[in-house]
Amino acid sequence: MQLTPTAKYGFRIRTRSGAVVDNLLIFGKDEMDAERKLRQIYLGCEIIEARRLVIQMPRVGMVTFEEVVDLISGPTSVETSK
Repeated sequence: MQLTPTAKYGFRIRTRSGAVVDNLLIFGKDEMDAERKLRQIYLGCEIIEARRLVIQMPRVGMVTFEEVVDLISGPTSVETSK
C-alpha cells in the first residue's frame, strides 16, 4: 500500500503592524495556493520565509516495518525558498 504525500507549507511572515509570526502551517495544492490562503487571513503581510513540508496521509490497514522506521526517523522532505 502506497501512501499519498500531501503538501503543507510553513510560513514566517511580518504583519502590516510589524509583528513577526513564525511557523504558520497551511495546506495547499502548491505554494501559490497556500500563499493565497495566507494572504486572505493576513492582509498586507510580508512573507519572510516559505517552506514546503511533505506529510503522509493517515494509514489504512496494516503497517509495515519500513513505515515504522520512516515514522521514527522523522520528516521525509523539507524544502526552503525565498
